Amino acid sequence: MMQWVGRHYVRYFNRTYGRTGTLWEGRFKSCLVQEDEYLFYCYRYIELNPVHAAMVTHPVEYRWSSYQANALGVESRLRTPHALYTELGSTPSERV
Repeated sequence: MMQWVGRHYVRYFNRTYGRTGTLWEGRFKSCLVQEDEYLFYCYRYIELNPVHAAMVTHPVEYRWSSYQANALGVESRLRTPHALYTELGSTPSERV
């Protein structure tokens, strides 16, 4: 998927904005999250990124965040809860 994005979106972006070259420096890098504790660390990091980038003052304000689903229990058709998340409690209110 990332290779497709790299090929097609970059071409589109460069053509649209009259530029050449790459948009991102280096190759896409991913790594496996193997430790339970690290998974929740990654959740927090991702959900707080809009706050750290000064896009919003609270993560609940960022529409595309999983924060509302994870921290507030708001239903979302866009995400499937991770098994470790569902083990935090037997009901949605307990998990929140």
